Amino acid sequence: MSEPTGPVGETEPQVVDPLDQPGVPDALQRLWTPYRMVYIGGADKPKDASEAECPFCRAPKRPDEESLIVHRGALAYVICNLYPYNPGHLLVCTYRHVSDYVDLTTAETAEVAELTRRAIRVIQHVSAPAGFNLGMNQGTVAGAGIAAHLHQHIVPRWQGDSNFLPVVGRTKAVPQFLADTRGLFADAWVDLYGAVPDDSPLDADPTPFRPDGEDA
Repeated sequence: MSEPTGPVGETEPQVVDPLDQPGVPDALQRLWTPYRMVYIGGADKPKDASEAECPFCRAPKRPDEESLIVHRGALAYVICNLYPYNPGHLLVCTYRHVSDYVDLTTAETAEVAELTRRAIRVIQHVSAPAGFNLGMNQGTVAGAGIAAHLHQHIVPRWQGDSNFLPVVGRTKAVPQFLADTRGLFADAWVDLYGAVPDDSPLDADPTPFRPDGEDA
């Protein structure tokens, strides 16, 4: 290996023979994703369980484009997941800082359910996924990244999305910027449901959404 050259105190990039480094070669390829260390290290996670530290409490106080909010309801809102499992991964969150599903009011429970249903229709309209994963991780032991504020996951799924990257490499390829995803969903929400004022209660929509426009 050659000595570094260049001005005093500086070094130039060098090509290093792998055989000069420790380790045993194998058949695996490595996809290096050092940017993920910000999340793994907890840089974006709240320091405690208070409302002041809660990102789901702070998000509605900022503009929709900045917070990636797709739609605001009266008691809950829909937002893009900052760390999506799949493209189009949405969250339904109450405005109220509450951690347990059983502590939601009847009205909050109804609105979270209706927003979830409408969000699914919006994703179907924009992306036409093959299926969905829906659910809440209640408590840190159950996998909740932010356990202090309840949130419902809506994850669109496609055939083959569980390939070697997430299964073996623990990495997800997301082909679209979150701001673009938010814009598509926000526009589609207005197209399907109209511009509903933030403080208006949601009325249940009994009409099934059919992407092909056909009648039942």
